[in-house]
Amino acid sequence: MSERQPVAEKLPASVEYPAPTPWAEGRRHVIEGQLYWLVTVRPDGRPHVRPVLAVWLDGALYFAAGAGTRKRKNLIHDPHCAITTADDEAHMVVEGTATRVQDDAKLRRVAEAYAAKYDWHVTVRDGAFEAEYGAPTAGLPPYEVYEVTPETVFGFGANETFSPTRWRFDRG
Repeated sequence: MSERQPVAEKLPASVEYPAPTPWAEGRRHVIEGQLYWLVTVRPDGRPHVRPVLAVWLDGALYFAAGAGTRKRKNLIHDPHCAITTADDEAHMVVEGTATRVQDDAKLRRVAEAYAAKYDWHVTVRDGAFEAEYGAPTAGLPPYEVYEVTPETVFGFGANETFSPTRWRFDRG
């Protein structure tokens, strides 16, 4: 599957940089992140932030949430969210809309990505992940899996080699 390619824009406050950072570089930082932070909105409008483990597959980020978690309840109310990650070179913010994945074939591919990246082995059953162990922020199994297709991604360099950049994705 071919990933969508965004339009890169140098952020206005970054006049000292001659050009935006290419998406291939920004994408690499999103993919290689180890710890991500998911930001959702509570029904009363307050933000809710939790660490999650995420994987990149076919141009989207995926994360898991237990049925009783606040993040899952927030996403039912408002699916707009942001996921952040950072390393020594860049700080990344992915904004998008989370949709629940229930297709077993796609869930198996996401499960393979989790196994490869985090050595987290799950079983796909009834449109969700079953796992022997999970993470404290994921709640109890079964885990619903959410796909966040980027609408806008922001990258902020931790050094002078990474120009602060906004990548906008066509929603079509």
